[in-house]
Amino acid sequence: MQIWTGLGNPGPQYAMHRHNIGFIVCDAIAEIHGFGPVQKKFSGWVQEGRIGGEKIVLLKPATYMNESGRAVGEAMRFYKLEVEDLTVFHDELDLAPFKVKVRRGGGLAGHNGLRSINQHLGPEFRRVRIGIGHPGSKDRVTGHVLGNYAKSEMDDLAAMLGAIGAEAEWLAKNDDVRFMNDIALRMQE
Repeated sequence: MQIWTGLGNPGPQYAMHRHNIGFIVCDAIAEIHGFGPVQKKFSGWVQEGRIGGEKIVLLKPATYMNESGRAVGEAMRFYKLEVEDLTVFHDELDLAPFKVKVRRGGGLAGHNGLRSINQHLGPEFRRVRIGIGHPGSKDRVTGHVLGNYAKSEMDDLAAMLGAIGAEAEWLAKNDDVRFMNDIALRMQE
């Protein structure tokens, strides 16, 4: 069993923010792979399903970004899982828009959701970093991160979400390189 957590903020006013790409990815995976109904638990929303032969629990913390680690920690303890069983989907300023990179461990890059999970579980969880691009200057970062995706970005967003869903089996099998490569190939089409 694995827990895949998407980072975001609860509430309709945040739904299409770049910072909420983790929630958006979880919703896409659940839809593409026919996950069960949404349940309220672990201070968040949970959907269960299978990808390939793996049982996956999708978790969207309802705690707001800064407290994401509390919800993730609750779920990890309940299922008696180790940090190796956790994957976190999050926005990444330092990647070009719609680029997807996977890595285990590493820095927090000022991301409050990652910081919270790190405080609860340590740094060695797997991260699926989803590029949102940098707006150019530091004083524009907050508005960019907390801004909605533009209409002109919707086709690329849909293509990326479809690619992540289609290639999720490689992530479930812990073949991070194949997952990244196959997404990159799909995004070139």
